[in-house]
Amino acid sequence: MAETDMPSAPRRTAHERQAEVEALFTSIGDGAISTDEFGRITRVNPAAQGILGYSEDELVGTWFPKKIIAVSADDVPTNLIDRPITKAFLTGRPIAEKMFYRRQDGQEIPVSINVSPILLNGKPLGAIEVFRDISLEQEVDRMKSEFISLASHQLRTPLSAIKTYTHMLTDGYMGDLNEAQNKSLSTIVGATNRMNELISTLLNITRIESGTIAISPKLVKLNELVEELMPELELMATAKSIDLKLQLRGKGSTAIKTDALIVKEIVTNLVSNAIKYTPDNGQVTITIRPHRNEVQVEVTDSGWGIPKFSQDQVFSKFFRAQNIVKRETTGTGLGLYLVKGLLDTLDGKIWFHSEEGAGTNFFFTLPRTLPNKKSSSRKKAKA
Repeated sequence: MAETDMPSAPRRTAHERQAEVEALFTSIGDGAISTDEFGRITRVNPAAQGILGYSEDELVGTWFPKKIIAVSADDVPTNLIDRPITKAFLTGRPIAEKMFYRRQDGQEIPVSINVSPILLNGKPLGAIEVFRDISLEQEVDRMKSEFISLASHQLRTPLSAIKTYTHMLTDGYMGDLNEAQNKSLSTIVGATNRMNELISTLLNITRIESGTIAISPKLVKLNELVEELMPELELMATAKSIDLKLQLRGKGSTAIKTDALIVKEIVTNLVSNAIKYTPDNGQVTITIRPHRNEVQVEVTDSGWGIPKFSQDQVFSKFFRAQNIVKRETTGTGLGLYLVKGLLDTLDGKIWFHSEEGAGTNFFFTLPRTLPNKKSSSRKKAKA
């Protein structure tokens, strides 16, 4: 049969097209809710009703933010401006986030949310939110974190023995060593140091993810805190002939109430990362800028930079940019994920600017004051 002789598809009526749209919406496996331009719920599929515990009649026609209650990990109701559906309306872009929804029976469940605005000529006509219950995923993550924590603790005991006896051999407590033996021991020392750093990183991450990291706020001067780290950081920089500088910009005080040990961990990770991914004879600069309500720290390097297409993954667990993997085979991709988690515990913020081949600038801020926080094992719904 010739192509021109093929029968044409039957023309569907508007009612049939509407029925098809309704069938597609209803059959979505995840929870799905649509709203009009005022945020009133217009459709809700069976999956959403099952997750939230409401019937269709109880939801349709109600104002979305009032009926669908979102809360933080600390059980604090989420501000309207911070809701994904509000962000989608304001930006005109799809928004993806994780938070907690409160069911009709009061139970709070972690959900992964994707909201897309419905636009016509650039104006919002409504939005569609698709979400799913991630309780099982969070439980699996919790079990993995507990296993990593247990394994890391168990690894520390034999590692301590290896380090102790290696240093005894190196220091000559068991007789003189020849050049080849000294070189081998140096390799062992370097490997055990890297393993110890990895174990510390894994333990910190499991504490952050489980909400059990302890915070002890006290008044410190940020510039003095960083100066204490400089001798150790300069040793790392000297090994690669990198010019490491610390500078203070502005005349305000750098005094803040925060956890000094956690801040040291953040700075050490950022600067060591900058040194590691900067070629020999490069530059790394730490700049501290006091502001009225916060203090900003900038770590600038002349390294390889981060490709544009990879920049949205920088703070993801185990992420390593392709241009870095080719040059530096060691590394776990956990450093920046850890830094982001530590800053979250201190109510800090972090961001960066980078250009491949032209270096990277990491910025983070810490508030002047930090409420007295204790370790907590509350639920987490991380973005």
